[in-house]
Amino acid sequence: MSATTAAGRRSTLPGFGLTMGLTLAWLSLIVLIPLAGLFLKTFELSLEQFWTIITSRRTLNALKTSFGLALLAAVVNLVMGMVIVWTLVRYRFPGRRVFDAIVDIPFALPTAVAGVALTSLFAQKGWLGAPLAELGIKVAFTPVGIFVAMVFIGIPFVVRTVQPVLIDLDVEIEEAAASLGAGRWNIVYRVILPSLIPAMLTGFALAFARAVGEYGSVIFIAGNLPNISEIAPLLIVIRLSEFRYADATAIAVVMLLASFAIIFIINRLQRWAQTRAPAS
Repeated sequence: MSATTAAGRRSTLPGFGLTMGLTLAWLSLIVLIPLAGLFLKTFELSLEQFWTIITSRRTLNALKTSFGLALLAAVVNLVMGMVIVWTLVRYRFPGRRVFDAIVDIPFALPTAVAGVALTSLFAQKGWLGAPLAELGIKVAFTPVGIFVAMVFIGIPFVVRTVQPVLIDLDVEIEEAAASLGAGRWNIVYRVILPSLIPAMLTGFALAFARAVGEYGSVIFIAGNLPNISEIAPLLIVIRLSEFRYADATAIAVVMLLASFAIIFIINRLQRWAQTRAPAS
């Protein structure tokens, strides 16, 4: 009887072999083979040459700029994204749907257009750049401009990842906690946040990954000064334009490994948070 039941369960979802084969073939073609080619290209370099490239002052500064500002932008997006999500989900006010739609603009806007818009806005004579310049704050053509661009393109990832989870969170659970004497902050920390942490970590990882690899919107506002405001993706493009393909792939491999390590750690934290999240 149990064998028949098991066979019946397997037959309810036919085509596993075909779909798995197509999945592996497509992922190999689109993801694994290009990445393998990236690693194979670096084998043209000796270990000493590879080390010299990735430890050069210009490369290290570019990597530090990309990863450091991307992490900082992801943290800011996580905090402000949570504020935006809470406002859009828990409050009703005129124009709420308009503000909800505005969140998606960085998704649809071409990165070059975003870069030009941000540069015009924060230039020394721009609408925001001029008053900031009077305060001694320069945004365009500095690392601050890179940070602003990364925040701009990353905010939708946090909002759209956390928003459906907060929508599905039963308000009655909060009301039950309040009826049992829990204060507002206790409800937030003990009821709401544990349920949202996995989605928050996912949004953080997506915002970080997008910011690290961002190119179009950043190069317009960065200034692209070597060792000051030059991002790693731009340095890769420069090395390609110089026909130094092995150098470009070496930098790309370091970015890939570092990004994978950080996202892997975040995903492990997300799984840990899911195991500790209260059942809804």
